[in-house]
Amino acid sequence: MTTDEIYMQRALELAEKAQQADEVPVGAVLVLNDKIVGEGYNQVISLSDPSAHAEAQAIRAAGQAIENYRLVDSTLYVTLEPCAMCAGLITHARVKRLVFGASDPRTGATGTAIEVLNHASMNHKVDIEGGVLADECGDILRRFFRARRKSAAKPSNS
Repeated sequence: MTTDEIYMQRALELAEKAQQADEVPVGAVLVLNDKIVGEGYNQVISLSDPSAHAEAQAIRAAGQAIENYRLVDSTLYVTLEPCAMCAGLITHARVKRLVFGASDPRTGATGTAIEVLNHASMNHKVDIEGGVLADECGDILRRFFRARRKSAAKPSNS
């Protein structure tokens, strides 16, 4: 297993935590100097916070851990391609490298749906590696949404 796969596996474990909380199963790990300094998973529902995406949770935790809002030379591992909000956050935090699992054709902001992360107008560029453990990362999301659709389709007993 490569280093990227090891850290992505941890992000998948965090995605499982999100799923157990009935949140969209996305997990994130922020690594600096070969050490995890921040972790997070989607908690938008449980925290009543639309900004509580996995990436934001991991970046907040890392900033507090190293006592700096700049995460220079860090790598963020996330199970799903970041959205525009998270891409902006990654840029402002000065994350050096992003590694993601599954692409997001609807809201992926690293070029799949739109290009925010390395847009020409941005003053900070991020090295991007997509597709790490993509099948596993996509599977957890597909299972989650399949179960949601199935439960929504059941007739109520009222």
